[in-house]
Amino acid sequence: MKTNIFSENQDYLTKATVEGVRIYALRTTNLVRQAAKMHNCSHVASAALGRAMTGALLLAATMKDNERINLRFMGDGKLGEVIADAEGNFVRGYVQNPDVFVPLKNGKLDVGAAVGNGKIVVTRYLQNAEPFTGFCELKNGEIADDLTYYLYKSEQTPSSVALGVLIDPSGEVLHSGGFFIQAMPGAKDDVLAKLENNVMRTPYITQLLEIGYTPEKIIEILGRDLQISFKENVPVAFKCRCSRERIKNALASLEKKALQEMTEDEITEAHCDFCNTTYQFTKAEIKEILAGRTD
Repeated sequence: MKTNIFSENQDYLTKATVEGVRIYALRTTNLVRQAAKMHNCSHVASAALGRAMTGALLLAATMKDNERINLRFMGDGKLGEVIADAEGNFVRGYVQNPDVFVPLKNGKLDVGAAVGNGKIVVTRYLQNAEPFTGFCELKNGEIADDLTYYLYKSEQTPSSVALGVLIDPSGEVLHSGGFFIQAMPGAKDDVLAKLENNVMRTPYITQLLEIGYTPEKIIEILGRDLQISFKENVPVAFKCRCSRERIKNALASLEKKALQEMTEDEITEAHCDFCNTTYQFTKAEIKEILAGRTD
């Protein structure tokens, strides 16, 4: 195993295999806290967004060459859509209605009710290939169960996904993380049975993070009594791909008539939902973009 160079509170993902089964675990506390504040999320919105972004990072870790994955939880609950988009070790995301509150369920945040019934849409953006999109109905809106169900139903890959976000009464994200277990071709039934039993005996992911367990330690708990081979640790972070230049290029691709209409306004605003950033372009800048058109 490579030496862990990460600080006690840094977000990172650990990859390992356990006798023909891949196990990934990660801590996302800082990036989820950042996203929750960026989007002014309520308690339940922070939990839903944090779980979705953590899940997106776990699935992105299974892809090659920093290929991108997009998750859309499209329920009929008060949150509206919950979207997470991960590429390599970077993730971004947002909730359609971030200021939603729903009653607690058994003293815990009821993410399932806030998401509601609907479908999950998963799009994988592959290198040198057309994007692949799969979907299925949401199992219960709890995000982790929905991902596990999707992987089994739509991609025929038996997996186990656990995600958790712990939030204090003031709305501050205290801990966030998750793990992902997936059988590889040739995995033995007795190994899978042991792992299933270990998962059943493992506390909630937020409880493990709260007592200071690292992603490596979580994998050790999940893979107890089995041969664990640690592969690597990689940092993870919130990062949006938008920029003023990208937005400018997007404006330049609009129809000429649309740009001409924009020149009637003193300021044109373009908003990025993923990072809640608004870019402003003056009338002169829009005219400059228009002048650069060759059509």
